[in-house]
Amino acid sequence: MPRSQFVNVRSLGFQYPGSAASLFENFDVHFDSGFTGIVGANGSGKSTLLQLIGGELTADFGQITGTEGLIHCAQRTDLPPDRFADFLDGLDGSAYRLRGRLGIEHDFLERWQHLSHGERKRAQIATALWQAPAVLTIDEPTNHIDTAARSLLLDNLKRFRGVGIIVSHDRALLDELCNRTLWLDDAEPRLYLGGYSKASKEKQLDHDAVMHERGNLRRDQKRLEAEVSSRKSKAASANKQRSKAGVSSKDHDAKSKIDLARVSGKDGQAGRLLKQMSGRKQQLDEKVDSLHVKKQRDVGIWLEGATSKRNSLLDVGPLELELGEYRTLATPNLIVPPNARIAITGANGMGKSTLLAALKGKLNVPDDHLIYMPQEISMVQSQNILVSIKALPKQQLGQLMTIVSCLGSDPKNLLSTSLPSPGEVRKLMLALGIARRPWLIVMDEPTNHLDLPSIEALEQALESCPCGLILVSHDESFLSKLATTYWHLSETAAGSVLIVS
Repeated sequence: MPRSQFVNVRSLGFQYPGSAASLFENFDVHFDSGFTGIVGANGSGKSTLLQLIGGELTADFGQITGTEGLIHCAQRTDLPPDRFADFLDGLDGSAYRLRGRLGIEHDFLERWQHLSHGERKRAQIATALWQAPAVLTIDEPTNHIDTAARSLLLDNLKRFRGVGIIVSHDRALLDELCNRTLWLDDAEPRLYLGGYSKASKEKQLDHDAVMHERGNLRRDQKRLEAEVSSRKSKAASANKQRSKAGVSSKDHDAKSKIDLARVSGKDGQAGRLLKQMSGRKQQLDEKVDSLHVKKQRDVGIWLEGATSKRNSLLDVGPLELELGEYRTLATPNLIVPPNARIAITGANGMGKSTLLAALKGKLNVPDDHLIYMPQEISMVQSQNILVSIKALPKQQLGQLMTIVSCLGSDPKNLLSTSLPSPGEVRKLMLALGIARRPWLIVMDEPTNHLDLPSIEALEQALESCPCGLILVSHDESFLSKLATTYWHLSETAAGSVLIVS
């Protein structure tokens, strides 16, 4: 298959049906070979742009070229990828290497519904790489991936030689893999050279430069406003002086002076200066308005919660949970005190999500005091959550949207869409839970799908919350800030065992 050397997006325009504003308008970007990272706040259009490039969505206007031979790896992994069976049966060297490097087992297809999301993601990307596409687009490749698998995945992605476009909140991955970063936000989208860290510094410098220029122009505006005001007073005075109204008909000298000023043009000088100064002020106003400055939204929230008066939120004897036909997960007696901060860790496939699902039905917590956020939320569930929130009374809706804003999303844009992004729906679920003063928050991979400022805001919110926490995550930095007790799942010959430390 001939390799595309670039993907070109020209004059792109797109607006979701029912949305109040365009997501893209006359948008241009050029993707060269190698990986380009796309970053931006939840709802800024990252996943939508990948879908437009891949042809899953149709642009309202504009042109996208160079996409022949494109394969897209979506965020969701509900179904096995196309040609997965062919990949599993492949006898070529590439299939053998990728299956070995990424730990893809031959029975993955028949037990797809029992695989962890991390195992599914590895299978999805391995199948795509095996097909050696000219263009590869990937949405959140490291979601659900454990540390060992992430290292293997990164190594294999570095071997890709086509045009790669990747959406991710994984700063380290973007820095190691990408040589360009496209930043989407409320201001003009911009393409930077380098990975996330370099692009972030350049973006901040751009913002500081624009703010500095805007400050200088504002000072010039004030000076010109004062000058225009002064010129208006002088022009008004000149108009009064050159008028013959009120001059006595017998005062021939005064009338002669007025006539002489009109003939010489001196009587209109103040007016001409005023017009000239007003023109300069208008040009300056237009220049100030042309400077795009992204509003710095306050990010961060104190999460209002409560501490349960009960002795424990969970007290359950040893469990033995099925992980498949021949594998089980064994646990000791598990006790969760009211103020517990528990991290559940372990490699993909060890049974972390299975454990959470089993514990949910045994919690000593009423549903109206529990925030339970699963690893994946379907499109139908996402739509239903948004519909129910839009139907709330105005005051309650306003309170929820304040929380969403503090978590880094624009409420106006969110309420104008019909399908929230995976990151946005998590913020909506968290906002709904906060209103119930939770005793316990249970989250399975909470940082998946969230943009970087939102992750930091979530960390701050959970740090200040007095309720209990149970968190499943591969984000070691996130867990280190929040957890005091670790439940680690380790592999045995019969499956997995949970170790409390």
